[in-house]
Amino acid sequence: MRRSGSLARQVLFAGRVGRRGEGNVAGATSLLVPAAETDTRTGRVRLPRLRMRRRDGVSRDLAAEVIAIAPVSPAVETARPAATPAVTSPVEEEPQSLSIPLLPGERTIARRIRFALVNACTLSSLMLGLSAIFIAVNQGDVRVAASLLIACVIFDGLDGFLARRLGVASPFGAQMDSLADMCSFGLAAPVVVYAWLNASAPGWLLIPACALVAAAAAIRLARFNVSPKDGRFFCGVPTTMCAAVLALATLIAPQMPAALRVAGVVLLGLAMVSSFPYAKLARLVKLPPWLLVLPVIGALVNYRVTFVVVVFAYLVSGPLLWLKQRNKAA
Repeated sequence: MRRSGSLARQVLFAGRVGRRGEGNVAGATSLLVPAAETDTRTGRVRLPRLRMRRRDGVSRDLAAEVIAIAPVSPAVETARPAATPAVTSPVEEEPQSLSIPLLPGERTIARRIRFALVNACTLSSLMLGLSAIFIAVNQGDVRVAASLLIACVIFDGLDGFLARRLGVASPFGAQMDSLADMCSFGLAAPVVVYAWLNASAPGWLLIPACALVAAAAAIRLARFNVSPKDGRFFCGVPTTMCAAVLALATLIAPQMPAALRVAGVVLLGLAMVSSFPYAKLARLVKLPPWLLVLPVIGALVNYRVTFVVVVFAYLVSGPLLWLKQRNKAA
């Protein structure tokens, strides 16, 4: 019976044996049943821990086995608080939409038209940059290609102005403008410069210089997208200004040795990724009037030399402003 009987029969058998006298066989067991306890906070009844203690001092914990088969009385079921939540299957949440509106805010027809107009200017700059590449490579007419780059600069400034003026500035427009700038100024400008200087400068010197401009433009645009904006200065020469200088240099064609022209291209590329502060156009306009008249007079005398002097002065202004700010901070 001890070997083949169920656990309940073994418990009953142990209880009977425990009630016998001292004359029991050595090694007999007794069932110790403590009183049940009621939890005052939850109202649940705690089942007692049953121990089978042998007369020879060896005890066996049968709490887990007895509780597993112990029946639950109706009184215990009714003693449970009514506020106990029932286990229910989790409710499936509706998947959130992954689409992000291109134009935040009110979506009226008038705002959509203004938004489309701004992005049309951005796409126009992109198309003009591609056209400059095709014309410079296939037809070899670098002057027409440089003129298209000047048009890219105009449309690039126009889309930002219209976006702020019409109240349709958006993160999508900012990213769209950055991608168009990479095509128009990061790729088209080096290609036009390469077509311009290919006949006069050696390839081993010209190709790395043009590739440096493209790499510097990509770094410059990526850094601009993630950096805080300063309303007074640029951190490095902007890609738009660099492309404008290269396009004007192609149109003006200053009388300079080919190696010196390539050095100027390299200097512009390094200036784009530098950390020197360069004044924005709004601050340049606020310069003393006599200082603004000097380039005009110089252009009437010799516009090629005046162009080179103005570009060189602007490139040098960045390190000078950096030294001035550093001395103030010290």
